[in-house]
Amino acid sequence: MGINVSRNENLADNEYLKSFVGKNHIPSNNTEFWYSLLKFQIHIPENSEEQLSLDSRLETLCESFISNNLRTGNFGSLINVFLAKVSQLLSLSDHESNMHIWQIFNALFIIRSVVKYTIETGSEFQLLQHFEALPDPNVTHENEQNEQIEIAVEGGQAEGKAYPIVIDGNKFQSFFESIVNILVVIPVKEFTYHLHLEAVNTIITLLSVHLFTQQPVEKSMIFKSIYKCQNANVLMSALLHYVSRMVEMPHTMFGATSGGSFVYGIAESLMSMFTFRKNQDLLKSSATGVELSEQFRDHYPLANQSLLLILILTNHCTTKDNPYRTSLFGCSDSKDSPKDPPSTFKIDFNAVYDTLCKIVTIDQATLLLYLLLHRNERFYKFVMQQSNLEQLVIPILQTLYNAPDSTSHHIYMSLIVLLILSEDDAFNKNVHNIILRNISWYTERTITEISLGGLLILVVIRTIQYNMLKMRDKYLHTNCLAALANMSGQFRSLHPYVSQRLVSLFETLAKKHTRLNSQLREPVNGAVSVNVATTSEDMLQDLSVLEEVLRMVLEILNSCLSNQLVHCPNLVYTLLYKKSVFESFRSHHAFQDVIQNIDMVVGFFSTRLQRVQEQKGELGVHEVLEVITKGASQWSNDRLRKFPDLKFKYVEEDAPEEFFIPYIWTLVCKFGSVHFNSESIKVTTEISC
Repeated sequence: MGINVSRNENLADNEYLKSFVGKNHIPSNNTEFWYSLLKFQIHIPENSEEQLSLDSRLETLCESFISNNLRTGNFGSLINVFLAKVSQLLSLSDHESNMHIWQIFNALFIIRSVVKYTIETGSEFQLLQHFEALPDPNVTHENEQNEQIEIAVEGGQAEGKAYPIVIDGNKFQSFFESIVNILVVIPVKEFTYHLHLEAVNTIITLLSVHLFTQQPVEKSMIFKSIYKCQNANVLMSALLHYVSRMVEMPHTMFGATSGGSFVYGIAESLMSMFTFRKNQDLLKSSATGVELSEQFRDHYPLANQSLLLILILTNHCTTKDNPYRTSLFGCSDSKDSPKDPPSTFKIDFNAVYDTLCKIVTIDQATLLLYLLLHRNERFYKFVMQQSNLEQLVIPILQTLYNAPDSTSHHIYMSLIVLLILSEDDAFNKNVHNIILRNISWYTERTITEISLGGLLILVVIRTIQYNMLKMRDKYLHTNCLAALANMSGQFRSLHPYVSQRLVSLFETLAKKHTRLNSQLREPVNGAVSVNVATTSEDMLQDLSVLEEVLRMVLEILNSCLSNQLVHCPNLVYTLLYKKSVFESFRSHHAFQDVIQNIDMVVGFFSTRLQRVQEQKGELGVHEVLEVITKGASQWSNDRLRKFPDLKFKYVEEDAPEEFFIPYIWTLVCKFGSVHFNSESIKVTTEISC
């Protein structure tokens, strides 16, 4: 580092850095020193190995910083230099601003490195001390000519003791507001991209104080300062713009080839935020969730880090007024009429939707989609009006289909998204009108043509069966069945294979029910041994859950027959073919009322088939379907017992932070661009950083 140094390997030997962390005070008006210090190029760590390597090279310097800064106040000087340069940036020409941005980036990188080290090895209080530290009147100063001047003050403190520090948070607040200004005022161009990325990474690093302390965030001064930000709306708007535009990282950090001039002002900058060319989509459609997450991080780091920061800001501090949650949940489409109710900010919903369709197979994108669908009514309505819903739904189904490659949290959130979508009747109807062809990733059976609704049913059923074998999560079962139940009244033109899988689901559960019942009836010393770890109480509980699931499957079948029988001849055909699977449940008190309706349908069509067979002999599949279709036109729903419509609505559980916060910080550690020391983390995350 320094004027002639551009390699990370030389950091420990850099004279300017040694002076910065040394025992002498460097005033913020020492222009020559700060110009020399900040004129360097550095390779930003791109993975945990590179971060570890950089940390090891910086460790000696950071130790010196911790030992000396409370007396020298050099960190405060650097903060002042940073604040001044950001303020000056708005009045510079393009040529001048290019160099200026380079130096602001370097200053911010040094600040973030110091913040990260102090948080990981010390405490929030110590970090804030370093922000507010003033030079001890007895400490040696360096003037612009690099001469040393001893300043003696009467009544000064003994050597080695820090000057009293008042921690009021004012300097930290000014620093944070300056970072926000970078993000909301300066438009993203090729030579500003890395500055914006560094600003986002710095906020994430500041918020990472949560990982390294047992103290509740409500008591954190850093969190308090960030969450009282007066520009939460424009910050959230900028971050969501970064996500939706998904601009590729430039190949050079501060290239001088960019054209055009800066457009300043919050409103103007958000409109012209991305003025350089977007490169071709570098995300491979065939990539798995983990592969796509890595591609997204490597090629679109600003979008990735902004997405993670949105999740952090909106999911912490949910029990009190959170301006970032309010902002995200209250935003509206930029194409909405000016006469519509006011919103927190406007953004092109179509751009947000298109980007989410591309990346929804990664955890953090699924979480953002969940927040917008669940909490932003305008966005939910917008999604429901889209004619290309398959672009959003199919990737979610692929996540569920590839469940072994996903975390249980991602599977759960993907199902919640489907459940929220299924709450809309128009969605449930439209998915059966969207025809898909040659779904290559669905390998259980070759299907040349199927509706989106049919594919959705197949994948959800498969998820239920996977859960039965691997996860055994009651809540996952419940959400799968709730989504199918919401859709059941609109099941139409079901593919023969879909109809078979629906009835086979009941058959599989029925066999498990019979087997569990048999185990409970076996005498203790009977021929069939029961696992000693499985008590009768456990089996009774399993049986109770299983009966709830069986009941729900029967109600789904009944709902379809009661509302769409005329449109589902393949389901009737399968019920006729598999009618024996219901026999043992006709007298069961938990099922007999629903099975009566199914028996009524089966009996009606069996009689008609028998008559035709007596006239024509054995019937083929197509002839049976003809009989069913003709009979359906003469069928009356009045024959069936009425049941309430199946309508389930997702309700977020109390204290959602207990689920979301560890999950989100796990994603920050695993798929983010900032790499933390996992050995120092004091709170629980799902995956090691």
